[in-house]
Amino acid sequence: MARASADSEGRERWPGGVGRLALSDYDDLALPIDPVSLRPRDDGLRPTDIFEGAAGLDFYGALLRTLEQGGGYRRAKVGAPPPAGRHYYVFTYDWRQDNIDSVRALDALLARIRADHGDPGLQVDLIAHSNGGLIARYYARYGAVDLLDGNQFVVTQAGALRIRRMVLLGTPNFGSVGALHGMIVGRKVVFGSMMPEVLMTMPSLYQLFPHALNTWLIGHDGRPLDRDLFDVTIWRRFEWAVFDPEVRARIRKHHSGDDPERYLATLERYLGHHLERARRFTWALSVPEPTPGIEPIVFGGDCELTPARMLAEEVAGETVLRLDPGEIRRPLPGVDYDRLMLEPGDGTVTKASLLARDVLDPSRQRHAYSHFPHDYAFFLCVAHDQLTGNTSFQDNLLHALLSIDR
Repeated sequence: MARASADSEGRERWPGGVGRLALSDYDDLALPIDPVSLRPRDDGLRPTDIFEGAAGLDFYGALLRTLEQGGGYRRAKVGAPPPAGRHYYVFTYDWRQDNIDSVRALDALLARIRADHGDPGLQVDLIAHSNGGLIARYYARYGAVDLLDGNQFVVTQAGALRIRRMVLLGTPNFGSVGALHGMIVGRKVVFGSMMPEVLMTMPSLYQLFPHALNTWLIGHDGRPLDRDLFDVTIWRRFEWAVFDPEVRARIRKHHSGDDPERYLATLERYLGHHLERARRFTWALSVPEPTPGIEPIVFGGDCELTPARMLAEEVAGETVLRLDPGEIRRPLPGVDYDRLMLEPGDGTVTKASLLARDVLDPSRQRHAYSHFPHDYAFFLCVAHDQLTGNTSFQDNLLHALLSIDR
C-alpha cells in the first residue's frame, strides 16, 4: 500500500522534491469541504505511485527490491495479463481521505486483480504499513461497507475471503497520540510543518487517534483523567485545532476574501462530524469477531520512547496541556512523568498500540473490547519511518510469504 500524490498536470504534490520537503507548509494539501455533507470535495489530486524515497531517505524502495531480488517477485499492473511466477501489485490511495474511501478502493483493486487472473476465488497476501494496516483490517472484517454512520458493527469477514495472509508493519492498531499532537500543534515535515488548519481537513488523521478505550490524558498527579477525546466539547475547552485563537487568525487571513467566519463555522461542524466517525472506526476494529478471520503477522518497533499520553497541568488557575514530560512546569516529587507519558515503540506507534492493547503490561488481561487475534508479533529496534528498510523485517517477511508450511 503506497501513497505518493500528483495533481492533474502530473506535478508531484506529496512528498515532492527536496525543496518542497524542506520549505513547504503543504497548505495546498488541505481538502476543500462541502458545508452540507461535511465531506471533502474533489481537489483533483490523485495517488500515483509508491513513495520509494526522498531527501536521501528510503521509504518503500528497499521493500520492493527485497520482494524482487530476494523473493523473485515481479511487479504487475491491473488491466494487463499477470506475469508468470510470483508477482505483486501496488495499492495507491489518497492518505488524506476517510479510510473507508480507501477500503473501497482496495476492494475495487482486488476485484480487478481477480478479473485479470480469471479467478473469482483468488486470494492475495497483503503487506500494509502504518495506516495501511487499519485499512486492511477494516476491509477484512467488513468488506467495502461503511458502518461509521451508525453504532452497529457486525463482523462479516467479507473481505477476509479475498485474503490469504496479512502482514502489518508499524500499524497503530490502538491509535497514535502522535497523530493527536499533529492536530493540536502541527506535524513536522523535515524542516517545516504541516499546520493544524491543513491537517484537520483530512478525515484519515482523525481515524489515527487513540482508541476510545485508551487512557490518553493524565492529571498533574499522574492519575488518569476520564475525558472523551471524540467529544468536540473537549476540543473547544482546550482550544485545539479550529478553536485555537492562533489557528483561527491564520484562517481568517488566508480566507479573507471568502467569508472566513462561514468557513470557520463549517470547520467546527466538520471537526465534530469526523471525530464521531473516528470514534466508531476505533470500535469497528476492536469488537469481538463471532467467527475466526484473518490473523495478521505483526511487525513493529519497541526500542524508541514514544508518546503514549498527554498531561493536563494547572497553571495560574488555567488547565494547560503538556505533550512531553519536559514541558511540565512544576513536576510533583515521586511522580515518574517519563514512564507515564512515554512508552516503548517506534517513535510514532507504541508497542501497546501495535498489539491493540489498552495496557502495555503483557501479564495483564486485555480489555474485552480490544479484540485483536493475530498470528504472531515480531519486534525491531528501528524508528517508524525506517521499518520498511530494516533487513530483519525483510528477511522475516520473505519467510512468512514464501514458507510452504504457512
